[in-house]
Amino acid sequence: MGPAGGATRPRRFFGVYLLYCLNPRHRGRVYVGFTVNPARRVQQHNGGRKKGGAWRTSGRGPWEMVLIVHGFPSAVAALRWAWQHPQASRRLAHVAPRLRSEATFAFHLRVLAHMLRAPPWARLPLTLRWLRADFRQELCPPPPPHVPLAFGPLPPRILASKRRANPCADAEAQRNQDSEAPCTLCARSLQDEEGPLCCPHPGCSLRAHMICLADEFLQEEPGQLLPLEGQCPGCKNSLLWGDLIWLCRMGTEEEEEDLELEEVSDGLGPTPPYPLGCCGPPFLSPQEHWTDMLEI
Repeated sequence: MGPAGGATRPRRFFGVYLLYCLNPRHRGRVYVGFTVNPARRVQQHNGGRKKGGAWRTSGRGPWEMVLIVHGFPSAVAALRWAWQHPQASRRLAHVAPRLRSEATFAFHLRVLAHMLRAPPWARLPLTLRWLRADFRQELCPPPPPHVPLAFGPLPPRILASKRRANPCADAEAQRNQDSEAPCTLCARSLQDEEGPLCCPHPGCSLRAHMICLADEFLQEEPGQLLPLEGQCPGCKNSLLWGDLIWLCRMGTEEEEEDLELEEVSDGLGPTPPYPLGCCGPPFLSPQEHWTDMLEI
């Protein structure tokens, strides 16, 4: 739950979408991609490669974006999602290959259903949004309880500015306060913590190391690495872990970097989408995944 009575805070948007081809010659084809701006991205696909679309969709339009999964904590997390190449992920070894009689669209929904339930993706604060209600189908198995279903276009989002301050407070004052204040939970200095977590509820003074608050939230779920939600030790309000991470990272990345990642996302999947010579996360083998490196 968000802060009681507080305004909705802007978030960085990272989504993985499913396109459906409406061209009678190619009807039924689908395409999975990454975007930070769905409306612009579908225009690029329908405009062809010269307009920034992918080579696999160029000249085969019109394409309709019918479904998008969003709420990823970073561009890397979305890019590493294995929806496009499920056969390359050991976490989806239990998902049977596409049947000869199975439509490509139905197969991708079947893979999605299992991905939302498979660890560690099942711990991410994702939202499943049907942009076209007439394409909606029930997933089997259904999404986890913390993954909401949404319908229709995304509400207008407030684009992050390079100079925008951390929404928890004035950026400069907040950094000074965090460098001097101790962790609420362990009482040790926050000086070496790049992004201490703070409670967004008005009047709450919680400032904590990420690992300290994660341990606090996971007391009810021993054995897990990534919390879903918990009670703030300060004000006792319910907090979603994903919201805390969003607020912590707000304004720390550049929008331009996201756009560059979007342009090279044709290789979306568990293998690196970055071309040779492009800056990006360390290369992983096809059997590895970004969440294997979680340290919390």
